[in-house]
Parts: sequence; structure tokens; C-alpha cells
Amino acid sequence: MFPGTLGGGVVGRALEKGIWSYDAINIRDFATDNYKTVDDEQFGGGAGQVMLAEVIANAIDGVRERAKSKEQRANNKIIYFSPRGKLLNQKTVRELVGAYCIRPNDGQGVCNTPLHYTLLCGRYEGIDQRVIEEYDIMEISIGDYVLSGGEIAAQVFIDSCVRLLNNVVGGGADATKNESFEIGGLEWPLYTRPSVWRGREVPEVLLSGHHGQIDAWRREQSRIITRERRPELLSREA
Repeated sequence: MFPGTLGGGVVGRALEKGIWSYDAINIRDFATDNYKTVDDEQFGGGAGQVMLAEVIANAIDGVRERAKSKEQRANNKIIYFSPRGKLLNQKTVRELVGAYCIRPNDGQGVCNTPLHYTLLCGRYEGIDQRVIEEYDIMEISIGDYVLSGGEIAAQVFIDSCVRLLNNVVGGGADATKNESFEIGGLEWPLYTRPSVWRGREVPEVLLSGHHGQIDAWRREQSRIITRERRPELLSREA
């Protein structure tokens, strides 16, 4: 499943350049029996299997043992993707990316002291609660719905973080700042050539060359769209 969509586009090119990297770990490799069992029935009854605490712990410990230095072992945050986790939004992404570099970037998009994230992708009904408590695991949800596994959520998380790193998205430092959620709401409508398409014209103000009027139009359009589609974002900003 990895790199999947992460192997394409700007995130894929960043992977090729070494701006970010990953290792895919198969949890089943850390099973303790000949059948490679990773789950069992849940205590208390109910549908759905639960992933075994010992197997997940073995996998986490294995990742830590492979770390190249004590610093890497210490600077490793475990994230588990779960519907009951903290909702992932742009603010949280910014915070996690900000924590990615303990010291400032060297100007080349490479961290001097990177924080390593271990992303735990659950399956079945979920994982044993005791693992979450034992390793102080951070739970994150990418939305109010349920997926069959955490791999897609992990790719969403990685993409949202990597695109904010230096030298990933073209257009300079402001390239990722004039976007939805970064501007206090949803982004305004976007247009490109031709100026008339199937009888639909580009708003005249965008062709005026008057940057002040263009900025004012964009801010107003952002407020209108946000009010219609995500009014809670305006309340939060206020």
C-alpha cells in the first residue's frame, strides 16, 4: 500500500530528493505464533476482532531498536489512526510539522534533528487499549467516518504534512499559505485561461490588474463560501 499515492506529484518528488522518507513495517512479522496471528476476540463480547497488544508492542519496540541513534529513539512520536481520535485539521498539521524540526531547517529542506513519527495503521475493530496507554500513543482521526484500515488515513496524514516542508511545493514560502483553512476560511473561486469558456466569463475584477481590488474580491468570496458551506470556521475565527 505504500508509497501508493505518495509516490506521485510533489510529495513523490520530495521522496525522491530525500526531503522525507519512510519505512513500511509489516505488523504480522512480529506475531508470536506459527500462524502469524495478530488479532483475537474482544473481552466482553461483540463483533469484530482486536489487534493483540503484544504483537503491536513487538513491532513498536522493533522500530525503536532499528533507530540509528539514541536521539532518534527519543524523538519518536507514535500516532494511531482511529475514528475516536483528535480530528486532523490544518492547525494540527502545522503544529506537527513545526515539531518535525527540533532545530531550524538548514535551508535545503532537510532537518538537522528530525522528529520521527511512527504511524500505526490499525485493522479489524481496533487495537488493545493497553498499548495506547503503555506507549502514550496519540490518536488522530481524518474525519467522521470509518475506514477498513489506517493505511489510507496514514497517507492523508503524510501528504498533508510533507507538502508543508521546505522545497516541496513550488511557488516559494507563500505557496501553501493562501489556501483553505490557512486564510481563516475556505479558498475563493479560481480561474484560468480562456477568459470565456462555454459562455461563462471570468469575473471582471480578476482581469483588471488592480491587486487591491482583487484581494478584496477574494476575501469577500472566501467569506461568502465559508458562510454557506462551513459557517463554524467563521465562528472559530471570531
